[in-house]
Amino acid sequence: MHLPTLIWRHRKENLKKCTLTPLEGRAGFSFYTYPHNPLPSLQGYILLQIGAPPLTEQDKDFGLLLIDGTWRYAKIMEKTLPILPARSLYGFTTAYLRRQFDCPSPSCGLASIEAIFLAYHILKRKTDGLLDLYYRKEHFLTLNGLL
Repeated sequence: MHLPTLIWRHRKENLKKCTLTPLEGRAGFSFYTYPHNPLPSLQGYILLQIGAPPLTEQDKDFGLLLIDGTWRYAKIMEKTLPILPARSLYGFTTAYLRRQFDCPSPSCGLASIEAIFLAYHILKRKTDGLLDLYYRKEHFLTLNGLL
């Protein structure tokens, strides 16, 4: 059994646009709101982060921490975390239609649900149903050769 995937969402995240909302209440996922809900112990977790070494199947025993918020808010949230090992999802393309332009690397800036799906795919975890309510699912899977 794996540690639950932790989603640390900024309190100002627009839940109507949030791609992770369908995962709320799903087994294996725990949601926390910054700055209101403190995170549990992060021992055994890795942070999904642009620019870090790539996530590989060798990371399968770690739990995942994903920061969910605008790029600007994510930078602020990240500064409050203890030092954690970090991994990236380099080499994949987003299908998410973005209105923000402050992403440090727009071609690598995945929607949160895309990042979770890819991380689970790489770690050989079950991906069943993760993308079911993602309106860009087919385009995302096609762009990344995952159909």
